Amino acid sequence: MKLFTKNDNFFICEHCKKEVQPLSYTSRDHCPYCLYSKHVDINPGDRLNECMGLLKPIGIEKFKDTYKIIYKCEKCKELHKNIMANDDDMNLIIELSRI
Repeated sequence: MKLFTKNDNFFICEHCKKEVQPLSYTSRDHCPYCLYSKHVDINPGDRLNECMGLLKPIGIEKFKDTYKIIYKCEKCKELHKNIMANDDDMNLIIELSRI
């Protein structure tokens, strides 16, 4: 069973430097402008991972009625997936789907 901790906070994206507002309907786990994330969780929202590397978006996969962004950590090379958010840049989502 996966543990989930709601953690929906404002942050400055470490990749594109834009201000990212909370998502409000679930936890914000990546930047909607560049789609980068940060390797901070062991279980969703817990912020207990010591890696702290940037998660680079490398692909997309279908998940139920939406999509998941596939990431590769630039520091530890681990693969990770996040469900796309309603406000993600669709041009970047489409671009990732072509990879």
